[in-house]
Amino acid sequence: MTELLDRVVEKARRLPDPEQDAIAALILEELEDEVRWGKAFAGSQDALAKLAQEAMAEDRAGKTKELVS
Repeated sequence: MTELLDRVVEKARRLPDPEQDAIAALILEELEDEVRWGKAFAGSQDALAKLAQEAMAEDRAGKTKELVS
């Protein structure tokens, strides 16, 4: 465990149980979100690569327009 995480855990231990549970729930939710995002991106790499190739082919064929802001 890192020093920063150790400090957080030590401070959280001093809080009342309901506050500890709230912090724990937030941390767990964040960790679960990271796992979901990782799986989503891992499963989409082939599709993203195909879309990128299609976009580049359309650009080479002159089927695209430059966006001007």
